[in-house]
Amino acid sequence: MTTPPRDRDWRFWLGTAGAFVLGAVLLFAGWAKALDPVGFAELIESEGLDIVLSAWVWSVVMIVAEFAAGVALILGLRRLWILLPTALLVIVFVFLNVRAYWRFAQGIVDEEATCGCFGNLLSRTPAEAFWQDLWMLVPGLLLAFLARPRVIPYERLRLGIVAIVSVAAALFAWNAPELPLDDLATRLKPGVEIADLCAGRDTEETVRVCLDVLVPQLQVGRHVVIIASLDNEELRAGMDELSAAALAGGPALWLATDAPEEERQAFYWEWAPPFEVQEVPLALLRPLYRRQPRSFLVESGVVARTWSGLPSLE
Repeated sequence: MTTPPRDRDWRFWLGTAGAFVLGAVLLFAGWAKALDPVGFAELIESEGLDIVLSAWVWSVVMIVAEFAAGVALILGLRRLWILLPTALLVIVFVFLNVRAYWRFAQGIVDEEATCGCFGNLLSRTPAEAFWQDLWMLVPGLLLAFLARPRVIPYERLRLGIVAIVSVAAALFAWNAPELPLDDLATRLKPGVEIADLCAGRDTEETVRVCLDVLVPQLQVGRHVVIIASLDNEELRAGMDELSAAALAGGPALWLATDAPEEERQAFYWEWAPPFEVQEVPLALLRPLYRRQPRSFLVESGVVARTWSGLPSLE
């Protein structure tokens, strides 16, 4: 059994600390993406990065890479064959943030169009995502190369832990879309006030938009809100039941969608829904679901219950 050398100076401990911090950031980022791999795949596809493999496969591969690198760094495995792929991963994230920041500065995308590292869990502008991720990733990466140890006690055991975590991450991410994780993976969960469900920033050019402003009626009484696009098959299949429930009384029913005016008018002519169809910006809706439809009950301005799919209207 090997024993750790006794001549480890401040450079070794500084490198170890940098690797630990970087590993912790990568683990949190991987966890945030693993909760909603479909959303991450949509981002990969929108960025045109689905090369050779599908966006879905790339999303799982990237999530596993983040978990593997994160655990390896936290366990002190600062081998070059670990640090170099980790550096490539960091370069990819920084590049995506740089591109999003530049496109935002040029007016090509709005301020909600950001890659970032943490999926829907954090609301950040492209500028915030760029600077925050830069400071969280790059210093730790550079420090991790400092005074790398020649001998790592129990190295095979640590590598075994990395392998086990990687396999578990792959299985979890692959099956996550079917798991009941919506309350954990999105900003919509019981106890949240609708006044806190917002998008944008109050600046000279933009205005912060919140759900309680768009639908002030939600502040009083009981309401059921369904988030769905108007061409959603599950929504259309349940329209007769939803209309009957709305006519029978009970909580007021709302359909929140980012569909433009002409689509909403066509939907009214086709279905004549006895409930309100409210336009809500996609930037506000997207962090509230992993897949559509998603529904929630509001009581006096506070989310009381959520459903993955259409609501139960007994």
